[in-house]
Amino acid sequence: MIRVGLAKGRLCESAIKSFEKMNLKQVIDLNSRKLVFQDKENEVEYILLKPSDVVTYVENGVCDLGVVGSDVIMEREEMVYELADLGFGKCKFSIATLKDNENILEQNFIKVATKYPNVAKKYFSSLGKEIEIISLNGSVELAPIVGLADCIVDIVETGSTLKANNLVVVEDMHLVSARLICNSVSYRFNKPTLVEWVKNLKEA
Repeated sequence: MIRVGLAKGRLCESAIKSFEKMNLKQVIDLNSRKLVFQDKENEVEYILLKPSDVVTYVENGVCDLGVVGSDVIMEREEMVYELADLGFGKCKFSIATLKDNENILEQNFIKVATKYPNVAKKYFSSLGKEIEIISLNGSVELAPIVGLADCIVDIVETGSTLKANNLVVVEDMHLVSARLICNSVSYRFNKPTLVEWVKNLKEA
């Protein structure tokens, strides 16, 4: 069986729709507490994972393939093959701050709140800016409001949460979307099957 790790949430829902177009059986029940689902007829096993764990499971060979956002791939910096941009789950990495602080990138030292410290460090380094990273797991939008940080680096889809909290985007950093990733060993030993998977999934 090919084992596929799927990031829980909206990416998983979109992936399931694509699998249906590939004529794979609908075996995943998102209302169930189960985490492992088997399509024995097509020899596929799906594992539902936290997005941050998908890359780890694929890198360590537990899963042959994974569907996860490119934001997670960029942040985790683990060794996996990126086989395809699946074209859904589109959003952006952006720098945002309070409306009256839109010249923040002109400063030499910036305090940045984010769930993505590695992505933020690399980007601000490319700008030649010295920063202090404040790692948060919750709502990063709060950090500039209460004075914890000068700005945030976060995933932005519609911008409605930023607008509701009087924040504005001052710079878009990277485009983000769902990607199909692969374990390097799996790719070497199952290349024909996985290449066919990529072809069919792109078409779907």
